Amino acid sequence: MSLTLATLSTGLVLAALGGLLLWNGPAVGATARALPRSRRAAWVFFGIGAAWFLWAVAHLGEADQILPRPLLLLLFGAVAVLSFKYAADFLAVRGLALLALLIAAELLEAAFMERAYPQRKFLPAVTYGLLIVPALYFAGYPYRLRDFFGWLFARPARPRVLGGAIAAYGVLLTAIAFTY
Repeated sequence: MSLTLATLSTGLVLAALGGLLLWNGPAVGATARALPRSRRAAWVFFGIGAAWFLWAVAHLGEADQILPRPLLLLLFGAVAVLSFKYAADFLAVRGLALLALLIAAELLEAAFMERAYPQRKFLPAVTYGLLIVPALYFAGYPYRLRDFFGWLFARPARPRVLGGAIAAYGVLLTAIAFTY
């Protein structure tokens, strides 16, 4: 992925997410509150994340393999399938965290070694601040996302303030994408 595409797509996603929070319709809060324990969201987020991870394992280089590739695929595939049975609680949050980390790897790779563009640092800043750190935290404490959404939507001004900040950063990233 090119730096322009990574910055532009991140900016547009953030602008859309921020706009959704700025709007703060009744469906936004209800959907966010239901997300952490949603079985459908678990199938979508964890399913896509597990498939992407298995694809990445299937394409590992020789230096990265500890075990033979088919055994790695079998082990990680079994863990993914068994997670739906034995770790189903808050699996949507863990799947979202997995997706966030996989997306973050792609975004950081796009900005890696692009020293000619100092404005590229806006992309890793949002990658660490909104993807990596929250993903690691919420993967370890998935019930905290439920608590966060409860706090966020307790007052109508909170999602609008957060949405405004996210949308503004998204617009900034979108504008920066056209400066490379």
